[in-house]
Amino acid sequence: MLDKKPRLLRITTVPISLHLLLKGQPQFMQSNGFDVLTVSADGKELAAIRNAGIPHQTINLTRKISPIADTIALWKMIQLIKSFKPDIVHTHTPKAGLIGMMAAYICKVPIKLHTVAGLPVMEAQGLKKSLLILTEKITCFCANNVYPNSNGLMDFMINNFRSFKHKFKVLGKGSTNGIITKHYSLTPELSELATQLKSKYNFQPSDFVFCFIGRLVGDKGINELINVFDHLSKNNNCKLLLVGMQEPELDPLSANCLEIIQNNKNIISLGYQDDVRVALAASNVFVFPSYREGFPNVVMQAQSMGVPCIVSDINGCNELVTHQESGLIVPVKNETALQEAMYILMNDIEKCKSFSSIARENILQHYEQSQVWNYILKEYKQLLSKN
Repeated sequence: MLDKKPRLLRITTVPISLHLLLKGQPQFMQSNGFDVLTVSADGKELAAIRNAGIPHQTINLTRKISPIADTIALWKMIQLIKSFKPDIVHTHTPKAGLIGMMAAYICKVPIKLHTVAGLPVMEAQGLKKSLLILTEKITCFCANNVYPNSNGLMDFMINNFRSFKHKFKVLGKGSTNGIITKHYSLTPELSELATQLKSKYNFQPSDFVFCFIGRLVGDKGINELINVFDHLSKNNNCKLLLVGMQEPELDPLSANCLEIIQNNKNIISLGYQDDVRVALAASNVFVFPSYREGFPNVVMQAQSMGVPCIVSDINGCNELVTHQESGLIVPVKNETALQEAMYILMNDIEKCKSFSSIARENILQHYEQSQVWNYILKEYKQLLSKN
């Protein structure tokens, strides 16, 4: 046994990643014998993070490429690591991975880990793509182990960063944080809140409700989804719930897409929601036409809630959904295929019920949050025993 608690530093670029994507995990590690400190940039989620009982420090990490800001962040991260003296530094998200792994490497931290949950380089072009490839290579070089959170993502990384493939490993079946299936279950209370939501926006009993949850950006397939839904809604009784915020400074939607969202009365933009379960409870089908993912939590949430899914044929999504068995998979950026899939499920309630049942059972068996957390805990303990 170790004489003292091992120190664990968990780093994300922005606080919302700690608040949502890693929610509860730092506390679990602390309850299992670790002295935990979390780090992210400033943001509105900090109050909730600090109220959760784990010490937290802020460093100005930016999602944009910013040499001056990044150099300052690296210096501050080095000072923090020298002060905290972690046994493990574990980073998430690209910029946190770059800064955190470089700082940990410079400070000779014994165990340097990075989790990959989607790579912007997949959709980047030109100089930006070259820079992103370079930063990923630096992150991989500095890390001891790199954990793609899906098998498809690991395949992509092996193909594109082959010299580091000995560092790559998927824990369990994938996922960064798993899902609490009891929380994401349809209850009478959620059904009542869903009824209230539909009443608030004047939904009719005959309306078929599609839902999207995530950032409202081009990379999530929003331009295609809005075009398809606009066409479908002209001849069918259907609604589309959009849950999430736009990021016009990073990945703006097309002018045509924005105009449709503004003018189509069947599209309801709910904005960011702390609790997405009500929107899912109000929905018949979840649509997720993203261009790139790691292992999408929102698809797991929808499946756990018993909402059948239409997803794009990308890693993560095509590991959670088996085509024509637990949902429908469509090619990326293919509006024709997306429209056909949405039309099929809108007119086949029995298929929706079958998809719903099979998908939820898969989530229960493989992605319960406690299972995922224990995979990570076991990895930590094995690595500590070798140092």
